[in-house]
Amino acid sequence: MFGRALDKLCNGLRVLLGILIALLAIPVGMQVIARYTGIIPVFLWTEELATFIFVWAVMIGAMIAVWDQTHFDVRVIPDAKNPLWVLIQDGFVLVMILAFALIFAWYGVEYAKFGYIQNSVMMRANMMITYISVPIAGVVWIMFAGYRLYEAISIYKNRAVNAA
Repeated sequence: MFGRALDKLCNGLRVLLGILIALLAIPVGMQVIARYTGIIPVFLWTEELATFIFVWAVMIGAMIAVWDQTHFDVRVIPDAKNPLWVLIQDGFVLVMILAFALIFAWYGVEYAKFGYIQNSVMMRANMMITYISVPIAGVVWIMFAGYRLYEAISIYKNRAVNAA
């Protein structure tokens, strides 16, 4: 049940990522048109808006990648055949993701507080809009990687029971 809720959260993040990428085309398109054609004036706020959207797109993409297990995982040794070694390989990666997620979540709060006292130059937007993405990503990574670790342990236990 919790896994289905996390899957729905990830699907929502995918939709949000698609919307952000579509929105990113607007300020970037305005920048390109303004710089190379002169049809519209150069608006400097478009660069800030594109940066804000891009940061969120990267963080949401990283959240999705943790759920899909397509990020933070580089295999330098062959995949194990033994169920215990499979658990150790997968578990190590997931524990490392959890460690970094805890760092992002814990120190990201202070980072977001730092962003709260700043405003962007052109848009005068509060920088916490962007900075808050760090602790949010950390919390989501904790949920996703924690559940994946739980799954890996469950798979190992089922294999151990079936082998006996």
